[in-house]
Amino acid sequence: MSSTANATKSATAAKTGAAKVRNVVLVLGDQLNHDSAVFDGFDVAQDRVLMMETHSESTHVWSHKARITLFLSAMRHFAAELQAKGMHVDYWALDAHTHSSLADVLGAVIVRDRPQAIIFAMAGDFRVQQQLQHCCERHHCLLQERADRHFYFNVVEFQAFAEGRKELRLEHFYRVARRQHHVLMEGKGAKAKPVGGVWNFDKENRGSFSAKGPGMVPAPLGFEADVITRDVVQLVNERFAKHPGSLEHFDWPVTRAQALAALDDFVEQRLCAFGEYQDAMWQNQPYLYHSRLAAALNTKLISPKEVCAAAEQSYRAGRAPLAAVEGFIRQILGWREFVRGLYWLRMPDYVDDNALQAHQDLPRFYWTAETDMSCMRDALKQTLDYGYAHHIQRLMVTGLFALLYGVVPKQVHEWYLAVYVDAVEWVELPNTIGMSQYADDGFMASKPYCASGKYIQRMSNYCSNCRYKPELSTGANACPFTTLYWDFLLRHVDKFANHPRAALQWRSLQHLSSEQRSAIQKQASEFRARIAATT
Repeated sequence: MSSTANATKSATAAKTGAAKVRNVVLVLGDQLNHDSAVFDGFDVAQDRVLMMETHSESTHVWSHKARITLFLSAMRHFAAELQAKGMHVDYWALDAHTHSSLADVLGAVIVRDRPQAIIFAMAGDFRVQQQLQHCCERHHCLLQERADRHFYFNVVEFQAFAEGRKELRLEHFYRVARRQHHVLMEGKGAKAKPVGGVWNFDKENRGSFSAKGPGMVPAPLGFEADVITRDVVQLVNERFAKHPGSLEHFDWPVTRAQALAALDDFVEQRLCAFGEYQDAMWQNQPYLYHSRLAAALNTKLISPKEVCAAAEQSYRAGRAPLAAVEGFIRQILGWREFVRGLYWLRMPDYVDDNALQAHQDLPRFYWTAETDMSCMRDALKQTLDYGYAHHIQRLMVTGLFALLYGVVPKQVHEWYLAVYVDAVEWVELPNTIGMSQYADDGFMASKPYCASGKYIQRMSNYCSNCRYKPELSTGANACPFTTLYWDFLLRHVDKFANHPRAALQWRSLQHLSSEQRSAIQKQASEFRARIAATT
């Protein structure tokens, strides 16, 4: 281990016992923002920062090597930055202690230092929040929670928005958020209007590439591993050797300076085309015009406010079209804040929702990419290689297949949480349980996001070199997505035939004869049996 990283090892913990500790300021791996409220009133003479690497945080789901590396490297860099500011950091590195969980380490610190209080900001994971609370209760130590300044809205504000509403929908929340924070607005006060006269340019942001493909897309800025990151890569490859994924392509931002550089790169190079092509997919093109900023946002190396401000400034300076900027800001100010609110409204029960009674196990090929479905193979291989897939690959390829196949939603959630570098439960779980799998019975999305293989054909080139034909639902060359799509409609006809948003889609079943229905259901059943036999 390098001398820089070594300075943050838990061996330094012995030094903390030499002076009386007033407060232990807890910094979790997704809370790496220097302006956090936990640092308010920090006294370098009396207070200590506590940062913890533990085995359980990498293994409670079978985490991708790149996800583990991102969090550990970012944490170690952040600890070094705090130390450079004169703060004492009690850093428990994985290779320097035997405690398995956050609660184990925190308990040991409480027993050793007997602080007046543990200061923290709300965790991004209900499980972790509960661990910390129960640990402090057991040790009779005050746990002081401070406001999280990272988000536009705190949990109480979202609860106030939700109270009394018959349904919670993004569009309603998004308009409130735009008005309240005056983002992409013209005018002031009650007379303020959205720039361009409409709130949502979604219809302009559904483009796909021609047969020539995306052309020369500016590659996102990557970052070469320094000594801290190289140490972490070695640690992960040794300690988590059997975990999924590769570190061959690891170049994610792990410091605030790198995250800001990545933001500038996106705004200057790809934001202008992001809107039109945000839903498009192309084989062997993992990033296209996407920002690659979610990991930096979710570790809080950069804030959503500065990200939205940079995008809006690009529009106002005439460098990016309004539709692209609005579509991007809707994901940050709208969707990201919305799903966090839903998460804390519904936990802990949310994780077990299964409104469609899906009971299939997650197919083994989700962990290997060994499948003859071209779209799934590309999205899964990309995920294993990079720890990344953009939102349409997640929603309308890997997520859509799981929905149509009928995978237990919790298994889908645990896979997404494990394999993506940007995955933190508050944002991943609602997107999976609610939006992707419709397991919450419409609490989040008004209808299931279900489609046949023709959607994938329209938005990508995956089908051009696939043995399966998206127009076919039965026969040797039938696309599994199309077969399972019609089977999905048949299985859930009673639930959605009269649904106000889904009835038109289910009405298409009228065009199928009884023989066609039987053939589809038979083929779907045989397909599931073949997949289950290899899972």
